[in-house]
Formats: sequence, structure tokens, C-alpha cells
Amino acid sequence: MSHTNGQSRLNFIEQSPDLVKKLQDFSMAIANSGHGEPQLFHLVDIRASQMNGCTTCLDMHVKEAKLHGERELRLYHVAVWRESPLFTPKERAALALTEALTKIAPTGVSDELYAEVREQFSEKELSTLIFRVVGINAWNRVNVACRTTPGARDQALGLDKAGLA
Repeated sequence: MSHTNGQSRLNFIEQSPDLVKKLQDFSMAIANSGHGEPQLFHLVDIRASQMNGCTTCLDMHVKEAKLHGERELRLYHVAVWRESPLFTPKERAALALTEALTKIAPTGVSDELYAEVREQFSEKELSTLIFRVVGINAWNRVNVACRTTPGARDQALGLDKAGLA
């Protein structure tokens, strides 16, 4: 449980274990769908977490990405991906869609962006990507509301091996 200004926030894992399990199952189904690239999914998770100010998810997904072979420089560049030369057209399309679905404009996802993304992804991959963005945004919102302590579960999840203490 995190403490802020003397007030503690609830531990959503203890209070809603069945719902947490369902959200974990949802996330695992996406990860194991066979219709996405782990490296790309890490970038999506990192960008949404940056936008939502979710330190817990940002901490976790940067460490996971490093453990799965992502280059540190690319991790540093995720926040400025539009200006960085380090991302492929497919990654750029995924990051643009992540931003559009994380902070939904009154007009929704533009036809131009949708066409750009469709050029890079099959229909199945695009569907999976959309659900990936939905999933990380759900986790971000729960962790932001409860101010979950970043890195608190690193050892249990093996994230301490990332060497990013």
C-alpha cells in the first residue's frame, strides 16, 4: 500500500483478487495470441504508461523490455519517438495508434491514422494491438488510482534481473 500525505491508498490486489485475475488473464491472452511482436508490445506499454503517468507500469515494462533484449537507447527515445530515427514504420504506426487510443480525441481515430496503421498490420494483428492498448490503459488506471509502488514486485516477477534498480 502506498502512502501520500499521510493517507494510504487501497491495495487493489487484496481487495479485488478475482478482478485482478481476470485482467491478468486478459493481458496474458493478448500476449499469447501469436498475433503481436513482444518488442512492439513493450513499446506500446511504455508509451501508454508515460502518457498516463503510471510510474508502476512504466517501471515494469521498461525492465521487461530490457530483459527481452530491447536496446536502452530506444527505451530512452520512446517519449520522443516522432523525432527519433530509431523506430520502424510499423513501430511508429503502433505508437501513433497507442497515443490516439490512450488520449482519445473528440473526433476519435482519424481515417489517416487508421489507413497508416492498416498498411503496417494485418487485420488480426491490428485487432490484437487495439486490445493491447486497452489492456495497458486498464492497468495504468488501476495503478494510478491506487498509487502502487513502482518496483515493489520486481523480485517476484524476476524484473530485478534487468539491472535497472
